[in-house]
Amino acid sequence: MHFIDEAQIYVLGGLGGNGCTAFRREKHVPRGGPSGGDGGHGGSVVVVGGSNLNTLYHLRHRPRFVAERGRHGEGSTRTGRSGGDCEIAVPIGTLIRDEESGDLLIEILQDGERCVVARGGRGGRGNARFKSATRQVPDRSERGGEGEEHHLHLELKLLADVGLLGLPNAGKSTLVSKISAARPKIAEYPFTTLVPNLGVVAVDAFSEPFVVADIPGLIAGAAAGAGLGIQFLKHIERCRVLAHLVDLSGDLSGESGSVEADLRSVEEELGAFDTDLLTRPRLIVGSKLDAAIPERREALRKSAARRELPYFEISAISGRGLKLFLRELQTRLETGSE
Repeated sequence: MHFIDEAQIYVLGGLGGNGCTAFRREKHVPRGGPSGGDGGHGGSVVVVGGSNLNTLYHLRHRPRFVAERGRHGEGSTRTGRSGGDCEIAVPIGTLIRDEESGDLLIEILQDGERCVVARGGRGGRGNARFKSATRQVPDRSERGGEGEEHHLHLELKLLADVGLLGLPNAGKSTLVSKISAARPKIAEYPFTTLVPNLGVVAVDAFSEPFVVADIPGLIAGAAAGAGLGIQFLKHIERCRVLAHLVDLSGDLSGESGSVEADLRSVEEELGAFDTDLLTRPRLIVGSKLDAAIPERREALRKSAARRELPYFEISAISGRGLKLFLRELQTRLETGSE
């Protein structure tokens, strides 16, 4: 499984180059004076947001990043070359914390956004810098400064407009595969989805596309570590709208708990993880409409009404109800309405 959403790395800024102690020695110039140049500055370690990345897997086998050191100064007041920066590409939505203090240093939210996480050392001054009226022949120069070093903890929280929630086998992956170009694994057994899947949805040619995230199925106790949900609940935090899918056909054995129990099971895990999620704009969606049990349809409609939440019924296989559902998502995202 290559979806890695946490990583620990060590970063070290480049060492500054030493200043040079030199004196001008030329024919016909009997008193040339000091001519030592400054050392170059050390390179910095820079984190750069990349929209082409959606995991921290590439950092798993490279935990150490060191920027280039600056070159030493030379005679004839020649300044050493500054060291090159070391760039670390990370997905958009990455939080960077100091591992020792736990302080949040930066949150990468845009493609191309840059943040210096370890500054390079300052280049040392050459002896030409120390010449004065009272000291015509200085014989001192400075050593280059040390670069900053940090142990960092990187955490990825996916950026998606809509999060699809529900119990295992509620039809989330099938829905994503029908409304976008994403191709998540789909099978007739629980926990088919082991990692979050992102899909870009375009309702029509005139509207702005939006991103949908298929979150692995939540079970009772997910917020406390049960099942797979605890690892991915944090990815829901950034979603602007939540679509809660409930299977209208019941489980594979033909027996299922009530739709109210299914709803509450997921809601309790959301509240246990972050009570803020329960106030997020949410839609109740009855899935697998083509195989729906009439009693479950009616019960789910009433449960949505009690919660005063919009209710939709869809079939990802036949396409029934999909247009209306997607247009509602588009409207809510554009207007920001609840």
